[in-house]
Amino acid sequence: MERHVTLSMVLLGAALCAFAGALAAEARGVPSDFIRSSCRATQYPHLCERCLSAYAPPVRRSPRGVAAAALAVSADKARSASAFVRRVSVGVRPVRSRESGAVQDCMETMRDSVDRLRRSVQEMKRMGRARSPRFAWHLSNVQTWVSAALTDEGTCLDSLSQNAGPAVRAAIRKRVVEVAHVTSNALALVNRLSPRI
Repeated sequence: MERHVTLSMVLLGAALCAFAGALAAEARGVPSDFIRSSCRATQYPHLCERCLSAYAPPVRRSPRGVAAAALAVSADKARSASAFVRRVSVGVRPVRSRESGAVQDCMETMRDSVDRLRRSVQEMKRMGRARSPRFAWHLSNVQTWVSAALTDEGTCLDSLSQNAGPAVRAAIRKRVVEVAHVTSNALALVNRLSPRI
């Protein structure tokens, strides 16, 4: 009897350690299985896992929660990149140069991207229950705005590649490409949501 109780306590202790280890892994930013499997549907799965691993506990196993977290990441990175482009624009001289025009165009399109992603984050909160007409309408809005944000980011990159010098182009491109990648991932996760589920 005593040996049975001791064995039970050892097994219980091992189970608790495994559970605590899983919680600690999530707290350290290791993606959960659900985050990992969700990110497989994206074009940049490793980036998706890295960005969303901190959201694992709050999203649990919710496809809508993962999509909302991905949109929040995208909006945050777009805001940061937009601020960076604005800072770069101050240092571009002469003001009427092609490079200056390209940076100004990029600044405007990134501002539009930030606005669309912000609106998408808010729209996700208004979706209501799946299978309702309201859900389908809000989902369609989010898909449209995130697609448009991705187009804005591409427009910024195109303008830079045609008109900006190598130093300015490289500095801005690095930030905007990352935003485009997380936006692409967010769109893939949003597109997995269905009004029928």
